Amino acid sequence: LVAARPMPLHAAEAHGSTAPKSIQKFTAGMQRFDGLLPLYWDAGKGKLYLEVPTPGQSLLYFTTLTRGLGSNDVGLDRGQVADARLVHFDRVGPKLLLVQPNQAFRSGSDNPDEQLAVSQSFASSVLWGFKIVAVSGTQVLVDATDFVVRDGHGAIAALARAKQGKFRLNAERSAVYLPGTKAFPRNTEMETTVTLTHETGNDPGSEPGQYVRDVTPTPDAITLNERYSFVALPPPGYTPRVSVPGDGYFEIAYTDDAAPLGAPLVKHFIIRQRLQKKDPGAALSDPVKPIVYYLDRGAPEPIREALLSGARWWNQAFTAAGYRNAFRVELLPEGVDPMDARYNVIQWVHRATRGWSYGAAIVDPRTGEIIKANITLGSLRARYDYLLAEGLLSPYAKPGRVPDAMQRFVMARLSQLAAHELGHTLGLAHNYIASSQKRASVMDYPAPLVNLTPSGEIDLSDAYAVGIGDWDKVSIDYGYQDFAPGTDVPVALDRILGDARSHGLTFLTDQDARPAGAAEPEVNLWDNGVDMAAELRSVMKVRATALQHFGANAVRRGMPLATLEDALVPVYLFHRYQLDATAKVLGGLRYDYALRGDGQRPTTPVSAAEQRDALDALLQTLSPAALALPAPLLASIPPRPPGYQLNRELFARYTGLTFDPLTPPVTAADLTLTNLLQPERDARLVEQHAADPALPDLGEVIDKLIAATFDTPAVDGYQAEILHAEQTLLVQHLMDLADSADMPAVRAVAALKLDQLQRRAAKGKGGDTAAQAQRFALASAIARFQKRPASAKPLPAPPTAPPGSPLGD
Repeated sequence: LVAARPMPLHAAEAHGSTAPKSIQKFTAGMQRFDGLLPLYWDAGKGKLYLEVPTPGQSLLYFTTLTRGLGSNDVGLDRGQVADARLVHFDRVGPKLLLVQPNQAFRSGSDNPDEQLAVSQSFASSVLWGFKIVAVSGTQVLVDATDFVVRDGHGAIAALARAKQGKFRLNAERSAVYLPGTKAFPRNTEMETTVTLTHETGNDPGSEPGQYVRDVTPTPDAITLNERYSFVALPPPGYTPRVSVPGDGYFEIAYTDDAAPLGAPLVKHFIIRQRLQKKDPGAALSDPVKPIVYYLDRGAPEPIREALLSGARWWNQAFTAAGYRNAFRVELLPEGVDPMDARYNVIQWVHRATRGWSYGAAIVDPRTGEIIKANITLGSLRARYDYLLAEGLLSPYAKPGRVPDAMQRFVMARLSQLAAHELGHTLGLAHNYIASSQKRASVMDYPAPLVNLTPSGEIDLSDAYAVGIGDWDKVSIDYGYQDFAPGTDVPVALDRILGDARSHGLTFLTDQDARPAGAAEPEVNLWDNGVDMAAELRSVMKVRATALQHFGANAVRRGMPLATLEDALVPVYLFHRYQLDATAKVLGGLRYDYALRGDGQRPTTPVSAAEQRDALDALLQTLSPAALALPAPLLASIPPRPPGYQLNRELFARYTGLTFDPLTPPVTAADLTLTNLLQPERDARLVEQHAADPALPDLGEVIDKLIAATFDTPAVDGYQAEILHAEQTLLVQHLMDLADSADMPAVRAVAALKLDQLQRRAAKGKGGDTAAQAQRFALASAIARFQKRPASAKPLPAPPTAPPGSPLGD
């Protein structure tokens, strides 16, 4: 059998088909946009045509959302950039196919047969098929209208994932957006106004969700702008740099199926921008071409200056690496399109709800070279930080006067934020161990370091570090150093990281910090210090001081007193992240990304003394005295007036409209118990005690929790109800462990402790009605649990905590 081959265009013409017009004739009278891929606009027909001068030429292709939804929960933000794809155009008869070759599997061999074997073993992706409408030599013109007027960015799928209804593209209300359709020498931009309308039906899930209703004038019609970009590949001269564990960079990785036996099959390279010295042998050299970023003009003062200042910190790192004038941050020139692929842009973006900021990079998937940076900074960051400062300082005692510390606190955080997100677009990943290494990196998530003065006042003066950290200089040196000719580069790179380790500078990232059961106690989001328990006790003292003085002075004159709760939430839960860090000490394991022969520690268990000290500090966060709100404060918070509705940023309520004094303690206690009775952490407690009986085991931890919640005396009825709530929470968490922990030994210990509590509650006597009712409820619930069918829910779920991370956003 002979495989069928596509019929060439000239063969189709020989069979009588009409030859396409020349591009010049076809586009006569149309508006032309000259650039990398020229564009033609037929205003009368509303058609956009794309000229491809050289089919087969590789390009980068990506999409951008240029007008967003404004909802952090859905995630469709202005300036959101999708990953870049390597593509090329294949001409097949009357069609032009947009093809994405498979970059995950490659051949490093020079043998074309070996290369063919790899390429044919894995699928490629044809992203679009265009109809050729005109031809001039090798140049082809295609109708790109349908390619542009579509939801190529995936907004419909994002709405569905967020359960915000079923939407479809409404072609009648969508069109090419000409102001965003442009061509430049190295990139072509095509933009569309896309309207998504919801699909009506009997399914309640088809209706627009609340997140959509909160941010659209008419939720039945969501109109966004999406842009499609084709960017020329960078010129030759970039040398990929090998990525090793612990270098601090994001990476590209691919399988080299032609690698010799015994050699690594997967290749790893860091992502970074191109930067070269004019004189690599000089101690300090100008760059061949500097790295330049531009700040969105939409950022107002004094925020603008804070963002510029923080972003410019990175010049310290490049100077330390031997560059002079290699890094600049400037205000975006007037009239410049911030989505032009030639510009690295820091965008100031607004949303209806607080959420993450992020640094996105357009990366050449062949080499890891960063082509363009696009940073999104959420404007609500500043307002939430200001709210936190209001809660900590209660600053409005004197009319018309606000302490300067308030603005300094917020601006310091914004400078750090700008530096952090820009660091991602230099290729740098999070380094969450840096806070335990004397604030060694802006790539950590910083908790505000709040102290008490000798006189007992709250001090924000050292809340956030200023400038690039020592680790940041190491990482820039590793990624951007342009070594002198003759240098053994692998040896020099190893030396950079080895010298850093000798000075106590290391790198651990998201996989070590974010999972609920993570084990490294010094790798956390929003923590401070090396001694986690000591820092938790310090944070609790700051929190107690703030709550002692918290009251009407935390809101401006003329504001409803009910809005006291807005500032109360971040102060009351001020300890939540240091609590997370301290919980990691239990069953904790210190480790590095050790390589054979590099001298790093593989693993070191946390000592028994440190674990028990951490447990003691955690138990103090369950103290009714620490959790009870002051009586004068409770008397100061009325129900919220019209226009100030309840929302998820506030504490839940058992009491309807009135402020509930019990749900804040219940919420805080649940954070502690969730950390202590986390299945993976509890499994490590079982295993560490089996390996070393001197280390705490799960039974010891649960016994101390029982003592803290069942054996602690209450000084009044309010504290007694807090203890009752904690007892209920403890029983709930033990039920969860006994029912669903993966390790059988964890289930067994939890079941044993539940049985002991059931017997204790059933035999208990005396006390007032509340105490008797509590014992009866717990004894009955545990008994039902022990006899339960698999689907039983013996106790209601605790209230959900107000959102926390991202801290200060």
